[in-house]
Amino acid sequence: MLVRLMAPQVPVRDIADAIHALCMLHGRQPGIIDHAFARNSQPAAQGWLEVALEGFAVERAFLAKLASAAGPLPSTPGQAESEAAVVGQRHALDMLAQSDRTGCAIGAAVALVIDWSAMRQVLNVAAHRFGIEPPGYELPLPAETETIVVETAENPAVERAMAFGVQQVLAQHRGLWDLLEARASARDRH
Repeated sequence: MLVRLMAPQVPVRDIADAIHALCMLHGRQPGIIDHAFARNSQPAAQGWLEVALEGFAVERAFLAKLASAAGPLPSTPGQAESEAAVVGQRHALDMLAQSDRTGCAIGAAVALVIDWSAMRQVLNVAAHRFGIEPPGYELPLPAETETIVVETAENPAVERAMAFGVQQVLAQHRGLWDLLEARASARDRH
């Protein structure tokens, strides 16, 4: 679905659907990075989390602007079920980001930052379609993120918790793309 959303001929309703879903999942505050920042007990991660927090504030504002430009959510069969699925994903992400397990929240934040670069491509396509100038990308660079992962994985237990946080966020994002693909197919059939 991600590649499909970046194609020039993709219907605007599919872009709008993705924007609204991303807004539901990551547009509210506090989000994954906010929770990870608030619960951080690892000094090595503090600077990275601050940069990620500021950068994601820019992304959240951009997402809100795109959601407004996209207009209403496109009519899709099974809307209530889809919305409930995204709310469930949001709850799962909140739980990960608020985990007491040292490393889990940082892993979740790392996964969001890594995965967001691909999502940002979709947002840039949407901005182009809606006549909006995308803001500069302010999230930490991949090399900075890799460094923070190495520095914060201080023992095997923390490393496992971080890996769990990463895996779960990526699984939720895969679920979101699958849901959006199913919704696009449902609209195409009706």
